[in-house]
This record gives sequence, C-alpha cells and structure tokens, in this order.
Amino acid sequence: MQKRTGKQSGKSSDTAQKTRSNLAWNDFELVLAIATSGSLSGASRSLGVSHATVFRRLGDVEQRLGVTLFERSRTGYRPTLAGEELADTARVMDEAALAAERKVAGRDLEPSGEIWTTTTDSLLMGVLAPLFTQFRHKYPGIVLDVAVSNQLFNLTRREADVAIRPSNRPPENLIGRPLTTIGQAVYGHKDLGLTPGMPIETLANQPWIGAGPRLPDSAVGEWMDNHGLKQACVYRVDTLVSILSAIRSRMGLAVIPCYLADEDPDIIQLTDPIPELEYGLWFLMHPDLRGVVRIHALMDFLTEAIRAQKHRLAGRLLH
Repeated sequence: MQKRTGKQSGKSSDTAQKTRSNLAWNDFELVLAIATSGSLSGASRSLGVSHATVFRRLGDVEQRLGVTLFERSRTGYRPTLAGEELADTARVMDEAALAAERKVAGRDLEPSGEIWTTTTDSLLMGVLAPLFTQFRHKYPGIVLDVAVSNQLFNLTRREADVAIRPSNRPPENLIGRPLTTIGQAVYGHKDLGLTPGMPIETLANQPWIGAGPRLPDSAVGEWMDNHGLKQACVYRVDTLVSILSAIRSRMGLAVIPCYLADEDPDIIQLTDPIPELEYGLWFLMHPDLRGVVRIHALMDFLTEAIRAQKHRLAGRLLH
C-alpha cells in the first residue's frame, strides 16, 4: 500500500511539473490582455499582434490546460473562474517584473544610459529644449528620449522614467521636486489695438480662444466661466502651442503661460499674471528610481537651470 502511494505521489509531482511547464510568460500575458480589454481585438492592439494570432494562441492555451478560460458572447470575452485566476497571477507577475526592472535600472554608477522623459509641447518649446541641449553637452553619455504629450504617462509602468509636468497636485505615488511657479496672463496680437491693463470686462467684448476638452486645464476654464468669457469663445484647441498659434493669427485673446508668449514681439500681455491661475512645475519620478545616477543628474541640472529663470516663468507685472 505504501509503495503504491509513493508511486501516486511521484505521478502527482510529475503532473504538477508538467502543468507548470505548460505555460510561458507570454501565455499569461495573453490571458491578462484579453481579460483586461474584454475582447480579442483589444488584446491584439495591446499586444501588437493580429486578431487571428490572439484567437489561435488562446485556443492553444485552453487546449494545453484542458479548461475554458473565457466565455464568448456578443458583448465580448468574459473570463471564467480559471481565466480570472490566470489573469490575477499574470498581474502579480507583471508587477514583479516591473519592480525588478526599476531596481536593476537604479544600479548604474555613472551618469550614462537613456532617460525616458515626458513633458508637454509648450514646456518643451518655451523652456526645456535649450536646457536639454545644455544638459547633453554636460553629460554626453546620457541619451534623452522625450515623449511630448498633454497626458501624464504612467511612470509606475515605466511608460517613462521621469515627467516634467505642470501640476498643483502631483500624483501621491510619485516622488519629485518642485522646480518653480508658472504664471499665466491674457495675451493678444498687437494688431488688435488693445491697451495693456484694460479691465477684463472690456476685454470680454473681444473674441476669445479657449482650451479644447482634451487639454486638461480646468482652472482656466473655471476662470473664463466666472468672467463670462466662455460665451465669447470663437475657437477651441487642445494644445497651448496651438492656442499661441491662434493668437498669432489674430483669432482672438487667450490665457496662456507667460513664458510661451513673452518672447514674441507681435503678441502683447494685456493683464498682470492671474494669481488663481498660477501652477507649479514639477520633476516627477517613480520611488524605485530615486537612486539612479543619470536621473539625479537630470533633476539637479534642471532644478538649477529652471530656478535661475523663475522670474521669467512667473511672468511680469505690467506696472
């Protein structure tokens, strides 16, 4: 009896080992992608493969395991209990892999390598481009890979290493450093014949340019609403650089950061910087990257360079 039990135990062990070897990481990744998106087409987009490939691979995984992982319906793919268990395991594996990657990335000793950086188009054009050039001259071993977007990339998932972003409330799961304060004022083309210092009530009679719904600046929208300016909007666009372009084309007046317009001789500042529209400029990164030499080199360089321009970035008073 004991001998028979021993054989059964050995078979169970062999079966368990075989089951573990049946799934590779890309199988878990596949199940997680389908469970997250709820469809094969969504999974194919996130994985960067064809719909047919996702369908074939899912069938292969289910055949190897001998279980159904998803219930098919007209509304999409819903994970079964087995599918949800595999998806949960994949999430844990994914987070562990990302954590390991972040820790390994922090072990460099010299300021070299690549830094994935994200910022906005207006900050890149009006502030950062010349500073990045200076930084490259100082640290030739570091390559900057810059993603320009008005949306905050997910630093936890390493969509970027660092973010240089305007914010009054940066995400709590990130660490960073406040760099300076950005001022905003009302600007218009000089050909409109307006005089700096005119009251907002008078400027409300002019055509205005507003932020489109994809430009996250609720403070400016609320300020315009409080001053009855939304009704005066004749044009909306979803980037600050595009708003500046609209001002240049004499489309109307707009609130934009002072640093973006003050260097243009054809655009005049019509109001003082508006106190309630000030916002902070932050250097943000994931906590696991705090020990990375190259990232600290960039943070320290930008801190000194940007704070040296704090008066320009805060905007000037008209009187």
